Amino acid sequence: MSVYKRANTPFELYEIDILNADDETLKRISEELGLNLSINEMKIIQDYFKKKGRNPYDIELQALGQAWSEHCCYKSSKYYLKQHLFGINSDYVISTKDDAGVVEFDDEYAYVVALESHNHPSAIEPYGGAATGIGGILRDVLCMGAQPIALIDPLFFGNLDIEHSTLPKGVKHPVYLLSGVVAGIRDYGNRVGIPTVAGMVFFDESYLTNCLVNVGCVGIVKKEKVIPSKAGGEGDIFILAGGATGRDGIHGVTFASAELSEKSEEERSAVQLGNPIMKEPLIHACLEIVESGLLTGMKDLGGGGLSCAVGEMAFSAGYGAEIWLEKVHLKERNMKPWEIWVSESQERMLLTVKPKDVDDVLYIFKKWDVPARVIGVVKGDKILRVYYKGYLIYEMDIEFVTSGVEYCRVYKKPETVEREEIRDIGNYKKILLKMLSHPNIASKEWIIRQYDHEVRASTVLKPLQGRIGREGHGDSAVVKPVDDSWKGIAITADVNPWMTKIDPFWGSASAFDEMVRNLVAVNSIPHSFADCLNFGNPEKPERMWEFVESVRAIGWMAKNYPLPCVSGNVSFYNESPYGSVAPTPTLMGIGIVEDIRRVITMYFKKRGSAIVVIGETNHEFGGSLYSVITGLKSSNVPKTNPEKLKNYASNLLDAFKRFKIYSCHDISEGGLAVALAEMAISSNIGFDVNLSFVELFSESNTRWVVEVSKRDANKLVEFFTDNSLKAKVIGFTDSELNYGSFSITIDEAEKSFKTGLSKYLG
Repeated sequence: MSVYKRANTPFELYEIDILNADDETLKRISEELGLNLSINEMKIIQDYFKKKGRNPYDIELQALGQAWSEHCCYKSSKYYLKQHLFGINSDYVISTKDDAGVVEFDDEYAYVVALESHNHPSAIEPYGGAATGIGGILRDVLCMGAQPIALIDPLFFGNLDIEHSTLPKGVKHPVYLLSGVVAGIRDYGNRVGIPTVAGMVFFDESYLTNCLVNVGCVGIVKKEKVIPSKAGGEGDIFILAGGATGRDGIHGVTFASAELSEKSEEERSAVQLGNPIMKEPLIHACLEIVESGLLTGMKDLGGGGLSCAVGEMAFSAGYGAEIWLEKVHLKERNMKPWEIWVSESQERMLLTVKPKDVDDVLYIFKKWDVPARVIGVVKGDKILRVYYKGYLIYEMDIEFVTSGVEYCRVYKKPETVEREEIRDIGNYKKILLKMLSHPNIASKEWIIRQYDHEVRASTVLKPLQGRIGREGHGDSAVVKPVDDSWKGIAITADVNPWMTKIDPFWGSASAFDEMVRNLVAVNSIPHSFADCLNFGNPEKPERMWEFVESVRAIGWMAKNYPLPCVSGNVSFYNESPYGSVAPTPTLMGIGIVEDIRRVITMYFKKRGSAIVVIGETNHEFGGSLYSVITGLKSSNVPKTNPEKLKNYASNLLDAFKRFKIYSCHDISEGGLAVALAEMAISSNIGFDVNLSFVELFSESNTRWVVEVSKRDANKLVEFFTDNSLKAKVIGFTDSELNYGSFSITIDEAEKSFKTGLSKYLG
């Protein structure tokens, strides 16, 4: 006997018999409807409807499948996030509870931060997946009432040199994925007119079957104009504005909450279709409405579509809602009610306004040629009711729908073998040239030049820095968000998955350290950060251990630095039958530049300057570029300490005010050998130093290399040593790259650096 019974309505609606279903039937219902819910979760739903004395309609089960997905309710991560990372606050943090973090910028303005993942869609359809990732992160910032001002794009792919014949079935080549993802980010960001100013690209075999596409956005808003992601009060009217609703993006969040497989290609309907030409007027219209003071609340339609946005807005305000689903404007005819309700079609915003302001709001949308319709009303009780063509097809307690489930997943440390094979094998010149040409180090100009990182004319420090035609990678980008102020915002994105793969705790702590180093290097004060935590299947104890260790490390660093985590995202199930991605806790750091006229860049400025290394160098090679190039293994991932990091960072920022420092660069992948080469390549100025093997290639944390006037060099060293910190003059800027035991020309170094990535991409 079928568990699906057609309801007596003039449209397609089914009653699902779960009241009489056994475990096997509950499992089958979940699979057939694409809910991706466990038997335990289906039993909770079964008990709920038993108490209500009725069976659910398909639209109700579909809504629960979205709301209770890993992507939406964080059911595997909440327990550990609350334990280790939540609650790290500062008096300048305005809000961390909404779709994006809101942080004080100055007396009048706040900046808004969001960081998300769009991994599974990008693995299936790289262009569309990446483009809609950008669209979604823009909406997260917009719904706080903020003008988006900058985008970032941390990206992770399999190794580019893999042979097509060795690709697993159903897996696309990394070159194809990279090209498609970059094109999607380029076309969407450029067309909507928001600069992509920062990011990173990392290549590792673990991303072959599951690339990661993380996207972030920063916005600016007057503090008095910040809009909450919740309804204002009973009687408020829901207005749906923007793109039409279609079948694209259906089951997007449930698709993102399961492992990829050979059949994942069949899930293309779960990938949304972006439309930046609609997004730009939508942004303008929403910001005009915000400026007019006509809104009580606003939320973007992302994961789960209307089914999540309506309930979350009403529940956050302590109310219920009534929705008239036939009012939703559609892309195609004959859509089923549940499809309209859970569709994740792009470029849509949900607003609440007072009844008296409805006409004014609709007029502004019409002026910008943006479709907008009244679709419902906020109700006093905490019940969500959905009507379609006069029929009540959905009635559930909002708290039941939105609260979801929470698990304390078991975790287990995998068996590992400690190894330390690192030794000095000589041949430094060959090793350095290989490092400079490695895709993780080599110039990303092929990517960066496709993005308009100067649109809006507020990018002070660009992603490429140096003499024209010789540019290298800056440590952070800096934007000027307010016209009549010299204050700026520094932005960086950091993680080294080679380190987290070996030791997720110290690897994640190192990511935090590098984030701070990059912000400080441009003369900005670290102010806040967001995280995007990308991991494998949380139901596997070894994967869950990686996540717990990573969150524990980030929380430890953040609490003791201290630096508030103001926004974030967890992306699980980045795994396929061929393996899991390396633990990838991407961190997006935000710094405050007190005066953008005093920012510091990473390239050498003149010959004859002194070069000073600040920080302590140890024999730490776990996850290092040296270990990858030589094939020698090490488990000794670089250690760090939040108090020491804070001490060094504060003193370096003070030193920028006291001494004539021309340039500064953090020391990370490839150690000091690569850092010096990057400074030389981008300036066409070399150096003369004398470094030991460990000084050349160690990747110890909390280190910078600075170029300072000869007159100030010893004073700078004394300044740090007087504060019980380490600093050392290692040499002077010169014509070639002379490391003491070997030397190379700038042209040799530049050739390796410039062609390392482009040789795969043309």
